[in-house]
Amino acid sequence: MEIEVRILDIDIEDIRKKLFEHNAVLVKKENQINKLFDFEDGRLLNSKGYARIRIIEDLISNESSFYMTVKKKISSNNDKYKIMDEKEIKISDSFVGEEIFKSLGLRMTCLINRYRESYKIFDVLVEIDVNDKSFYPNPYIEIEGNCTKNIEKVVNILGYSMEDTTSKSIFDILKERNKN
Repeated sequence: MEIEVRILDIDIEDIRKKLFEHNAVLVKKENQINKLFDFEDGRLLNSKGYARIRIIEDLISNESSFYMTVKKKISSNNDKYKIMDEKEIKISDSFVGEEIFKSLGLRMTCLINRYRESYKIFDVLVEIDVNDKSFYPNPYIEIEGNCTKNIEKVVNILGYSMEDTTSKSIFDILKERNKN
């Protein structure tokens, strides 16, 4: 299980500065291609889940890796935290994973290019995400861990309060923004 909150539309340099001031450790710097899969009727996304193939270009080690993941949200949008049940496995290449999903009747519904840089502090992961502007125009952070107390501590260190966070998925946020 993964407990997470998101803070939208952040100033990346300000976040980095605060992380370094508190001795956060850079653990990831990567380009990602995220291929999301669902059934024709959209039942995974409609039930707050998805299947994903992630292609990672690790900018620290100069290596590539591939992951096959299924996620299901187990909290509601009214909750303070987004809690996900996540199953993930490293695979030999993305084509194999895509073929497995397709053989199960899923089809690719979305392709998202993202730059991600991640820092570890107090057993919490702070991930700065910069998506392709056609998907989501502004950078945001995901703060995730196993302990809500440490997540709240990191939110405060970064100069925010829990009222500044959201547990909504990026897809729910996009839906809301498109309505407005």
